[in-house]
Amino acid sequence: MAHYKGAASEAGRAMHLMKKREKAQQEIELRKKKIEEDLKIDNIENKFATHYDAVEQQLKSSTIGLVTLDEMKAKQEHIVREREKKLAQKKAEKEKERQKEIEAKQAQKNKQKRQIQALSFDLNEDEEEDVEDEETPETTWRDKDETVCKKIKKNPDVDTSFLPDREREEADLKLREELRLEWVMTQASLKDEPITVTFSYWDGSGHRRNVTLKKGNSIYQFLQRCLDTLRPEFSELKTVSADQLMYVKEDLILPHHYTFYDFIVTKARGKSGPLFQFDASDDIRLVNDATQEKQDSHAGKVLLRSWYERNKHIFPASRWEPYDPTKTYSKYTIKGK
Repeated sequence: MAHYKGAASEAGRAMHLMKKREKAQQEIELRKKKIEEDLKIDNIENKFATHYDAVEQQLKSSTIGLVTLDEMKAKQEHIVREREKKLAQKKAEKEKERQKEIEAKQAQKNKQKRQIQALSFDLNEDEEEDVEDEETPETTWRDKDETVCKKIKKNPDVDTSFLPDREREEADLKLREELRLEWVMTQASLKDEPITVTFSYWDGSGHRRNVTLKKGNSIYQFLQRCLDTLRPEFSELKTVSADQLMYVKEDLILPHHYTFYDFIVTKARGKSGPLFQFDASDDIRLVNDATQEKQDSHAGKVLLRSWYERNKHIFPASRWEPYDPTKTYSKYTIKGK
């Protein structure tokens, strides 16, 4: 029995030793893996953790015996600085490699661009000049330089009109400015031309008058001239200003800020005739079909706003409406067309 117990105890010790060895082997493997992971600084997720683990490991290996807290902090700061310096050097090296790759790619792009640009030159002329160079081998270095300069010739068959050209752009700008100034001067001369406007002061019946002014004058200036003409005859206008008057032309109420030039240039049309003619004939509603627009127009009406407010529900004021430059009266046609 004692023999069997001794054998069992020896077997148990052997098994225990084997387990300890396996455990030690596993710990060694784990340490190896940890060291490998610590050395993988390129892994961005574990970059900072690896950095501080390496600093701690180096601090442990360089610290022997008891040291004071200040010495410990000084060593730690020194190790951290050295570690950061090494990391900065590695980062600078990687940045240099990356810059070299970028430069290489840019050089390749420039090379391709030069090859594409070379297509806009005449290759036949280069071949002919190469043949001439082979036939005359006794040419000097100066002749060779001149030959090289002559080779760089632009192919006249290539269309380069789409390329930027400073001289052409400056010429275009100069021409545009000249045309703009010419147009401005032409319009200014047109605005200075005199025009005779026939109007009828309307107070329930018409009182026809004429005034002469420039095409560039506004409706407000026209009403002021009308007041100067009408005040001696009509007492109700002595205390009235141009703001209190209205000008109705072809059944449209014209705003004060428009000029006669605006209607003439745009060939504006009214409800019963053209707005660009201000000489008058008989009222077309009395002598012709009101739905037919004639080339001749009738006299515009100058009236007090107060009269319009009182009588806007009665003909002819019921036909009047404010002028809208976006509205067209296409149903009225010029007679004979």
